[in-house]
Amino acid sequence: SGVGKPLSPERSRMLLALRINVLAKGYSGISLETLQQVIEAFNASCLPYIPEKGTVGASGDLAPLSHLALGLIGEGKMWSPKSGWADAKYVLEAHGLRPITLKPKEGLALINGTQMITSLGCEAVERAGAIARQADIIAALTLEVLKGTTRAFDTDIHAVRPHRGQAEVAFRFRSLLDSDHHPSEIAESHRFCDRVQDAYTMRCCPQQGKVLVSTLAGFLGHLFCIDAKTMNWGKMVFAERAETISGGNFHGEYPAKALDYLAIGVHELAAISERRIERLCNPSLSELPAFLVTEGGLNSGFMIAHCTAAALVSENKALCHPSSVDSLSTSAATEDHVSMGGWAARKALRVIEHVEQVLAIELLAACQGIEFLRPLRTTTPLEKVYDLVRSVVRPWMKDRFMAPDIEAAHRLLVEQKVSVWEVAKPYIEKYRREHIPESRPISPTAFSLGSLEMNTGVSHDHRHQNEL
Repeated sequence: SGVGKPLSPERSRMLLALRINVLAKGYSGISLETLQQVIEAFNASCLPYIPEKGTVGASGDLAPLSHLALGLIGEGKMWSPKSGWADAKYVLEAHGLRPITLKPKEGLALINGTQMITSLGCEAVERAGAIARQADIIAALTLEVLKGTTRAFDTDIHAVRPHRGQAEVAFRFRSLLDSDHHPSEIAESHRFCDRVQDAYTMRCCPQQGKVLVSTLAGFLGHLFCIDAKTMNWGKMVFAERAETISGGNFHGEYPAKALDYLAIGVHELAAISERRIERLCNPSLSELPAFLVTEGGLNSGFMIAHCTAAALVSENKALCHPSSVDSLSTSAATEDHVSMGGWAARKALRVIEHVEQVLAIELLAACQGIEFLRPLRTTTPLEKVYDLVRSVVRPWMKDRFMAPDIEAAHRLLVEQKVSVWEVAKPYIEKYRREHIPESRPISPTAFSLGSLEMNTGVSHDHRHQNEL
């Protein structure tokens, strides 16, 4: 009775893997023969058609898991690499498998649990952590283009407010930006400018959303690790006691709450990124050509790309309304308070995808900004990031169809092997491993307590002499 688009084969496979894992623990009443048939379907990548909508996240993910079971018994549709989407019975037969014939208690064993929340939640946690790391690199590149200062990432600043993750974010900025280890010609070009401080979206990066996302990702990783390995259904079979007990391990309340919080936290990465895109595009803030293109008026440059980023951020604000604050009574008021965890997981993934896309636009904009600062070069790690982007997207000389470029940059943020993080990571880890001394460049706006005391002492002496 589920509705909507089917889960992708990758997500269905993850869901089925988690289902097998918990069934193998026991306590469900499923037979070894039936469990072995489920495993054989998984190994052959015979994946049932599972609509994404229909779960309220209590009594488990009943509708999605019912569709999972439906394919395994040879009804509905299934997918495999060999057959594509086809009738389930045909797909199973094409792989030499037979439909499952259910024994007592096995129908309930297959459909009662939180594997949809857990599988989508695991993906959300992984992607949120990945984009949070890469957001630091993109922000560092933007700060360099906007001729910001590294002073805000001084170790001592973050030592006196030791939130988990804050010091790590500041460390990443120091490892990527101008230092004795990685000098930047761009940074040197404005060493003695009269700017006092940077805007919050650059200066406060260690204190903003990335710390929250990192903390949540760690907490949620632990939470979903437990849910992925343990028995989360209602009627538990305790063979040693010869007893079946109805409980509530199927309820998705706490993963739902945590996923709602994750969506709010990761959304901030896009909200902050969009403001930096504005600064890059606005000549009064960037000292670069308007919308990062020559011959403005004839060319619109990044004007509409910024509109796209703003639209995604605005959409995320609505998606960040917590689904878990809602509940509707179901099953004749037996299930009178539900978690809505399935929707929490799905919308968290939508928020994360929007965040990735906004940061992809910022990455393109920052690299375009670099073009206007040539022949000056930035630091070695940031030049490597620039080179990676330029390997898939050429600079803008005049307007062109931009959507493929945004998609190409998006892939650089989500692919595992060739990503912005994988390019920058060796430099970050080398900086950490070699314990490179922190560079503290001279700033015209900085002063020492010693010089302040000395000046105060001189003023006092002058006053004393005048009194005499």
